[in-house]
Amino acid sequence: MNHSSEFSSGLGHFGVGGVILYLIIALLMIVSLWKIFNKAGKPGWAVIIPIYNIIVWLEIIGKPWWWILLIFFVPFVNIILLIIMVHLLSKSFGKGGWFTLGLLFLGIIFYPVLAFGNATYVGPAGASKE
Repeated sequence: MNHSSEFSSGLGHFGVGGVILYLIIALLMIVSLWKIFNKAGKPGWAVIIPIYNIIVWLEIIGKPWWWILLIFFVPFVNIILLIIMVHLLSKSFGKGGWFTLGLLFLGIIFYPVLAFGNATYVGPAGASKE
């Protein structure tokens, strides 16, 4: 019995419904990040440009562009830096540590909340109180 025909369409076990759900979630995340970038005074279209979107994210949180080199080329450090970037994004919109955890673990809910809620951009990493 040949089962390869089940996977021939490229849909695997998820089927058409799973693919549609995936596309809806991907679109929701793109639209949410687009809105977040706009709130921070950056071009929303930057979200859909690979590598450039990370550079713009670094500008939003007030970190230097060369962090992208560490993110791409230094294993394990990149994971830590990405977590820091999410936390600094949270702070840049006046949110705290609990919101950061929401962004990290329930991003499908918290990124749209950040984008479409009443959060406003307060400056890179919350415009550090000096």
